[in-house]
Parts: sequence; C-alpha cells; structure tokens
Amino acid sequence: MIERRDILSMEFLKKSEFTGCHQGMRYRLEGVPADEGRRLRATVWPEPFNFFKTPEEEKESAEFSFDEDGVTDAVAWMNDRLFEEKERWEHAGGGWDRY
Repeated sequence: MIERRDILSMEFLKKSEFTGCHQGMRYRLEGVPADEGRRLRATVWPEPFNFFKTPEEEKESAEFSFDEDGVTDAVAWMNDRLFEEKERWEHAGGGWDRY
C-alpha cells in the first residue's frame, strides 16, 4: 500500500514530478496547468518501462487539487488502482518483450 509519507513534499512537487513504484505498478505525480491555476495529475502504468517508454494506452490518469488534500486523494486513488487491478500489476514485470 502506498502511503502519504512515501511521496515527497508539496515544495518538491511545485518544482518537479515525482515517480515511484509499488508491487508492479509504477506511478507519477506532477503539477499541470489548469484554468483555475494548477492541478495535481497522478498517472499509473504497469512495469517494466518508465513513463516515456510506456504506450499511452497502458497509462491511467486522474487529476486532483494541487494541495496537501490533493496529494492525499491521489494516494487513495493510486491505492484503489493497486487493489482493483491487482492481477494486472502482479504480471507486469514479465512484459519486457511486448514492445
């Protein structure tokens, strides 16, 4: 399970994206421009490749408020993805030759 303490601070997220992985699921948090300022976009995808080498159809994203509550909501969403698609992540690392 991903926890809030696994994610770096809001000060870090203001300057750069944050990536990590857990049990076959990779994730990325980044600030993105929006009409009302900035939003926090969370993206998940299966191992083994990084964000840029993974085809777009393999990625799933959601946006949240760009504040501490948004980070908490993003962590909850990523955990939902982790548990709802458990089989997808369990078999993710074996796909080195798919692309």
